[in-house]
Amino acid sequence: MALSTRNGPAGADAPAREHRLGTAQGTALFVGAVLGPGVLALPHLAATAAGPASILAWAALLILSAPVALTFAALGARYPDGGGVATFAGRAFGPRVAAIVGWWFYGIVPVGTLAGARIGGDYVTSAAGLDRSWAVVVAVGLLAAAFATNHGGLRMSGRVQLVLVCGLAALLATAIVTAGPRLSWGNFTPFAPHGALGVVHAAGVLFFAFAGWEAASHLSGEFADPRRSMLRATALTLLIVCVLYLGLVVTVLGVLGGRAATSPVPLALVLQEGIGSGARTATGVVAVILSFIAVNTYIAGGARLGAALARDGALPAPLAKGAVAGRVPHRSLGLLAVLTGLVTAVAVPYGIGLDTLMRATAACLAAVTVVGTAAAVRLLPREDRRGRTLAAAATVFTGLVLLSCGVYLVLPAALAVGAALTVRRRIAR
Repeated sequence: MALSTRNGPAGADAPAREHRLGTAQGTALFVGAVLGPGVLALPHLAATAAGPASILAWAALLILSAPVALTFAALGARYPDGGGVATFAGRAFGPRVAAIVGWWFYGIVPVGTLAGARIGGDYVTSAAGLDRSWAVVVAVGLLAAAFATNHGGLRMSGRVQLVLVCGLAALLATAIVTAGPRLSWGNFTPFAPHGALGVVHAAGVLFFAFAGWEAASHLSGEFADPRRSMLRATALTLLIVCVLYLGLVVTVLGVLGGRAATSPVPLALVLQEGIGSGARTATGVVAVILSFIAVNTYIAGGARLGAALARDGALPAPLAKGAVAGRVPHRSLGLLAVLTGLVTAVAVPYGIGLDTLMRATAACLAAVTVVGTAAAVRLLPREDRRGRTLAAAATVFTGLVLLSCGVYLVLPAALAVGAALTVRRRIAR
């Protein structure tokens, strides 16, 4: 999963107006938005929750992705704008809901960035043969580097990010092809050791891997023909992601068996089975690079979102400094750095692991998606019956995934209250 904004790293390097996106370039960018370092850890977390039956949660979410992706594509084609879901929510439901959606994004950045950094830390320590306690050190280093990069106004080239994410896709394909012959169907028994409830719990954390379809709305203004090229790019992305995700989860479960639920680095183990011990080091290097990209993107996009929210009255006014395009929002970045430090200071000593961090992030991102698809039901014209039907289905399905987040719904609920109170004070003045 990758957070995408027009003013973030990917947006900053988006093609200029005279170089509009076609189907091929759009597909590459969409694949880069959906695939992320989360996929390196999620097969393990899902297998822990549901065993081999976690494949049912993967399949269900892939099916869910179709109406969600097509709904965001329809919104982006009709209302091309870089504001994304918050813009659509404002159009459909007013400034309070737009502020709530913004708070969900901004408020989850410290949690999501720590989760992304922890993934890189786990793979680096595994590749180096270090004790797992060093994973925290690597994670903190990644976070510090990303904040320093953003404060300095430096941005990683969008093309470089795209190449590296394509590298992740190639790595996943290599794992599937080379380790596939070692697959044993006996590793799929017992199929559901934790019952149906385990599948539900797996779906709650797996949404982390499927939050990224909203990138269609952020990039809609860059397409030469949004109504045609964007839809084709979305369809191709769905096909590519389905093949890679399902291929990976079947390979991980079928090759590793019980080890899929016990090892935090399943992709490294699968590659080791396929091409030898050198794969562990290569996977570690790729993981740390991709983790940095994800963390850097979250921070850059979140900081600019925070400044924009302050400009619009949804956060304290002093945070609005740097909201102008081309400026660095140092104050918003500083607040994110403090919040990320606090989350880390609580998570590390209290043993809050990657599963909890990713479930909390998934809960907020699922809430954003529900609002976005619900906005489509209101915004799409009545004559677009297919689009409205898809949007309604996406809202219902994503709402069910949101409910599967269980106790983690406390976080988006608390952020929603804070946003509503902030906007209310602004209106009262």
